[in-house]
Amino acid sequence: MACFIVPAAEAVVTKVVEKVAEKNEKTQEGSEKFHVPFSRKLRWLSNMLLGGSFLLLFEHIWHGEVQPFFPFLTAMSDAEATHEMLHEMATVGVTMAVFITLVWGVICVVTSVLEKKANAEVAAEQ
Repeated sequence: MACFIVPAAEAVVTKVVEKVAEKNEKTQEGSEKFHVPFSRKLRWLSNMLLGGSFLLLFEHIWHGEVQPFFPFLTAMSDAEATHEMLHEMATVGVTMAVFITLVWGVICVVTSVLEKKANAEVAAEQ
């Protein structure tokens, strides 16, 4: 019903942190030839979260669970449905957000390993 709200909220927070990290990185210079800035990695996370949230929003609109007029979410029309919606957000929404973040973490670890390997090869050549 509203599980897409949790990853979307995490994406907004991630986008704010990304902008702060981007601003801080402009003042720092890296000595490594191959390096993906943390702000770019955060952009990957926010794009993954926003993309998934958009697809879920579309699916919920398709099934009539989201409407273009107040209260926007059909589950907010009565208390029992609202309780069910909040439970879904707390279980399914949080699980999706955590899973996406874990996948992003694995991507970041793989990227870090590849960066170190590439930088070691460059250092060995010099």
